[in-house]
Amino acid sequence: MTAQAARHPEPYDPGDDPAAIFEALPASQRERFRAEYDAALDAAHDLARYRQVADVVRLWRLQAMAFARPGYEEALQDALDGREEAFVQYVPPGWEGRL
Repeated sequence: MTAQAARHPEPYDPGDDPAAIFEALPASQRERFRAEYDAALDAAHDLARYRQVADVVRLWRLQAMAFARPGYEEALQDALDGREEAFVQYVPPGWEGRL
């Protein structure tokens, strides 16, 4: 028998497809995504603001990946509530007192 290092599954990446992003989000976030995406599409009619669609898609793609990670919503709530004790305090060797 050989020991193998524990591997964390790769986070699901919905890519730049707005429909895949929508499906990857928890139900609690879908309405907000849709509102921001629709607003960006409306703004894209102004040629100077066309990149807004790509920005919204990129931001929500990352959020969908974060929400897919186990424990993310709990960790987010801990951070919002200021529960610092919930997080591991790591200081790299040699960095004590430098932070």
